[in-house]
Amino acid sequence: MSLSLALSMAAFALAASLSPGPVNLVAFHLGLNCGLVPALRHVSGATCGFSVLLLAIGAGLQWLTQWAALMHAIRLGGVAFLLYLAWRLARSDGALTQTTAGRPPSFVAGALMQWLNPKAWIASSAGMAAYTAGAPARVAPFALIFFGVCYLSVACWALLGAKLRRQLPSPERVRWLNRGMGLALLVSALMLATMPLSGSGAA
Repeated sequence: MSLSLALSMAAFALAASLSPGPVNLVAFHLGLNCGLVPALRHVSGATCGFSVLLLAIGAGLQWLTQWAALMHAIRLGGVAFLLYLAWRLARSDGALTQTTAGRPPSFVAGALMQWLNPKAWIASSAGMAAYTAGAPARVAPFALIFFGVCYLSVACWALLGAKLRRQLPSPERVRWLNRGMGLALLVSALMLATMPLSGSGAA
């Protein structure tokens, strides 16, 4: 595989992973409220969840994205999950601890967010179609490149939250920021509920 192709794959992965989205907002929130190290469990889960989805699409499951009933179910699950997260953020007391609402950041929840994200399915399908069509030997390298770029991208959001954590010692300030992020997740849920099942963006 040529260097130019690898760089093109990395650019696609960066555009899909670094842009603002629910997974990145949650990473930011966990970095702010729990610190960087605990937040990395979410980062790892989100990255592994997307990578498994990407490999599954590359192995031939892209036809599932054409199954309207499945994509509708994924959309509804994603909306419900985002509404739940927005509700938890709105209820946050603003205390900066090592856990959130008595629960540590979850690897499983991070992975689940990706599988409930129709945009992650579409990004996987688009990426595999663009870079591995007719060349199955590229599936694994593409997934490996995407894994590294996705992990670093989501981790940057967690790091940003952790850095801001040092500047917001007041629980009241953190509480209002959490509510703002909860509102952003609510908007994301509403957008997901009305979006056409096309486009890109894994995080």
